[in-house]
Amino acid sequence: MTLHPRNPEISHGTATPDQPLLKVEGLTKRYGPRIGCLDVSFDLYPGEVLGIVGESGSGKSTLLSCLAGHQRADLGRIAYDGRDVLAMSETERRRLGRTDWAYVHQNPRDGLRMGVSAGGNVGERLMAVGARHYGDIRGKAADWLGRVEIAGDRIDDRPSAFSGGMQQRLQIARNLVTSPRLVFMDEPTGGLDVSVQARLLDLLRGLVRDLGLSVIIVTHDLAVVRLLAHRLMVMKSGRVVEQGLTDQVLDDPQHAYTQLLVSSVLQV
Repeated sequence: MTLHPRNPEISHGTATPDQPLLKVEGLTKRYGPRIGCLDVSFDLYPGEVLGIVGESGSGKSTLLSCLAGHQRADLGRIAYDGRDVLAMSETERRRLGRTDWAYVHQNPRDGLRMGVSAGGNVGERLMAVGARHYGDIRGKAADWLGRVEIAGDRIDDRPSAFSGGMQQRLQIARNLVTSPRLVFMDEPTGGLDVSVQARLLDLLRGLVRDLGLSVIIVTHDLAVVRLLAHRLMVMKSGRVVEQGLTDQVLDDPQHAYTQLLVSSVLQV
């Protein structure tokens, strides 16, 4: 076992590229008689990006919510770096969410403190993992604003003064400043203009590559997963109907539903 580099209270295993960072087995969530997700299993490896696609109501957002701990699954197992996530206490899960994990919301307002400055939003995450020196916190916040293409002279502006695309970039900076190992993304380009989406996707691709992040990204946009994801999982009615390497699934879909998605969305 090794200690977490930022919080010695957290210990983790020694996940290597040939061992899963996240292992999910038989994950099921129901809402009464309705299926949210059913018997979902997959492995996610260090540095890998997994895309989850499907139409509205396919179960992809429910699955992401259960994986990130926002909802509790009814059945199944989630192991992160060898640790049973569902067996953790609420305190342990919250600590994990502040350190090793990050969550990027579709609506950046859900992931930002709108009454706090841009620098303060980034600094809060640093303070949550123990940073206390004001100069260091502000310096690192300024560095990360630069990384996500927000001008340094906007550090004291509130998010409400930013465009939607800038708010999303700020949310990304807030989440990645503490060097998480696993990032959950829920439609990160949803609702943005096409030109803004393109710039954000280019930024995300660079950050994922440079930081070696493991990412699970939910989207309805197959062009997004084509650009970002190594592997792809297709969901319909709460079930996984096809999964595999992204190019393989999109170029040679086997399931009728995947074929429909590719023909009706990707080629528009």
